Amino acid sequence: MNTSAHKPALNDHKLKLTEYIGYAQGDTASNFFFQMFNIFLIYYYVDVWGVDAGKIAVMMLIVRLFDALNDPVMGLIADRTNTRWGKFRPYILFAAIPYGICGYMMFLGPDFSENGKLAYAFITYTLMLMSYTVINVPYSSLLGVLSPSSRTRTVASSFRFAGAFTGGFLISLFVRPLVDYLGGGNETRGFQLTMAIFAVVSIMMFWVTFFTTKERVKPSKEQKTNVWEELGELLHNWPWIMLLVASILSTSFIALRSGSTVFYFKYVVGLEDAVLFNIGPLPFDRTDIFLSTGMLAQIAGVTMLGFLARRLDKKYAAAFLCAVTGICFMTFYFLPKDQYVLLVIVNAIGYLCMGPTSALTWALYGDVADYGEWKFGRRSTGLVFSASLFSIKTGVMVGGVLLPWFLVFFGYVKPPEGMDCIEQTPKALLGITLAFSIAPGIVALLKGAALWIYPLDQKRVSEIEQALALRRAEASAKKENTQ
Repeated sequence: MNTSAHKPALNDHKLKLTEYIGYAQGDTASNFFFQMFNIFLIYYYVDVWGVDAGKIAVMMLIVRLFDALNDPVMGLIADRTNTRWGKFRPYILFAAIPYGICGYMMFLGPDFSENGKLAYAFITYTLMLMSYTVINVPYSSLLGVLSPSSRTRTVASSFRFAGAFTGGFLISLFVRPLVDYLGGGNETRGFQLTMAIFAVVSIMMFWVTFFTTKERVKPSKEQKTNVWEELGELLHNWPWIMLLVASILSTSFIALRSGSTVFYFKYVVGLEDAVLFNIGPLPFDRTDIFLSTGMLAQIAGVTMLGFLARRLDKKYAAAFLCAVTGICFMTFYFLPKDQYVLLVIVNAIGYLCMGPTSALTWALYGDVADYGEWKFGRRSTGLVFSASLFSIKTGVMVGGVLLPWFLVFFGYVKPPEGMDCIEQTPKALLGITLAFSIAPGIVALLKGAALWIYPLDQKRVSEIEQALALRRAEASAKKENTQ
């Protein structure tokens, strides 16, 4: 039998626009909380809720270490799920409500003692990370089964990150004005009401993702599952290991820099009389504009992804752009702090390059899943993509621990209760500046180096795609002949 008749035209397979947009909604929903944690969580815990920065650093480290085991476990569970909706989509449907509730509970802000607050933070942070795992491992894995085409998955990834950065943009622009308006001067109350809004919207968006997407790439029905063999294959998957390293570094520098932004503008740049304009009752100051223009630059960068993917090798393009981002971040140590427009421009350039880099990095996970199927004869999409969520959480842990460490080591003093801001020592200001500039810049350069070492270039990916297509066609033909 002519097996070429069964061979799909991989490069011609595309998704409908509604599916691209629907898939992107899931990452917008994720980033309502992910960016909230990156930008505001340390500030909320330390300056708003009044918990010691050192205790928060220890709490985050303990919770993240415990949570690290959840991601591969969830990947294994998702790979073994079989329903009429597929392997991954059911979790997006049913885990959305617990996800929204846990995110809201983190910012409920009960008036406990400091030890009571620390215990509450420990419990709610743990529950949030567990719910994040349950919904986001399947969501990330869904990218690997939307299409058998690497280029189509890259396009889907670009839409995904446009959605992610849109969520980040909304968080960076509107959280502080909403907190001020809804709280009426009470930041704890403001955060509580603001996160109630984002929680409801995130649930709705995840449901949009469920109803608009479809799983198309399925493992062979003859494929045998074995947990220890699959874990062993993953640890022998060199592209997966390098991509995991790059992804952890990626989230680490994003978390460190995003989390230090509010401290940087509050204490190093200064926010006195810094409100630039109002939209209705909502005031927008220099920090809001700085954060939101960075997110807009990321969105603009993602729109360049189609152009880059058609003309450049994904891994080399991502490595180069990441290096530019790192250099831009490091220059903030030397830039004059009173040149606000210059700060915004340099930041926008860094984030413009970071936009396609993030999308390209996550698109590579689909290629790694293909590589695993080609090399080991077994497709473990959920397990492979669990690394993406593991890297997000690990990176947030690294960034989340490093920022309080910088604050404690350099002598940062939190404002007394009832005061919004106090003068910090030159040493404390140096620590905040390093956490905002040099440290994330170095980590971004390390990510670029990891991507350069990553072994799957586009030529190799295309060869693997065609080999898998031929293997599936032969298996289909063999099945037909036996019937």
